[in-house]
Amino acid sequence: MSRVLDELLELLKLEVIEENLFRGRSQDLGFRQLFGGQVLGQALSAASQTVEPARHVHSLHGYFLRPGDASLPVVYTVDRVRDGGSISTRRIVAIQKGQPIFTMMASFHGDEVGYAHQAPMPDVPPPESLPTDLELLLRQADRIPARLREKILCDKPIEMRPVAYMDPFNPVPDEPRKAVWIRADGELPEDPQVHKYVLAYASDFNLISTVLLPHAASFFQPQVIGASLDHALWFHGDLKVNDWLLYVMDSPWAGNARGLARGSVYTRDGRLVASVAQEGLLRILKGDKAK
Repeated sequence: MSRVLDELLELLKLEVIEENLFRGRSQDLGFRQLFGGQVLGQALSAASQTVEPARHVHSLHGYFLRPGDASLPVVYTVDRVRDGGSISTRRIVAIQKGQPIFTMMASFHGDEVGYAHQAPMPDVPPPESLPTDLELLLRQADRIPARLREKILCDKPIEMRPVAYMDPFNPVPDEPRKAVWIRADGELPEDPQVHKYVLAYASDFNLISTVLLPHAASFFQPQVIGASLDHALWFHGDLKVNDWLLYVMDSPWAGNARGLARGSVYTRDGRLVASVAQEGLLRILKGDKAK
């Protein structure tokens, strides 16, 4: 296991403070605020620890309420809303400085037999034929602001290989669609819940930037500012994040300084194992504010 992946797993374990009360450390990834994927993964970890093992998370719906501080830990409270005959529901609140920064509902369900179908996986090049996002950025390292270079150009717990390269420093208008191969950079425990925590973490990468593609914009441009408003994730089956997964994303709409993005996650053999949706706040700064 790589050092950075080991650090991510430690972040997702959480410290048990009291019944239904947990604390997680934070990680600074160089963004303007605490990375939303960290809060998603930790909130799901907290909720899962209050549910019987036979029930697995099948959906979560979260709202980002305030920017988080990457230099401070996060406290998670879990409300055991209901344990029904087949489904358990949990409400989770993430807290920093006495204020909620994120709230989430998560639902857990046992295995049952029922109807089954799925959308097909698109035909794309295999991950072995593609460079990683880090390799691509290293080719343009001099264009990354010096204060962010060390945090961006470093090993990450999630390896990402874009199917098509979009130059973030010189973007051109394109369809609001993209696909990225992702996997954990090392082995993970066998526990299926851990793989879901890690996918929740990884699902926040790349998604909302899909909205910017038709507008020849990227988050590397100083006039573009964005923040996640919410995040929804549905799990459809077993998955292994240390195997390659194809994350296919599109944006059907943007307007009123907001944008919607959707994602589908496939295993390498074509099984649809998760669906994602997110709305983000996307603002264009003008004049001195963009400097």
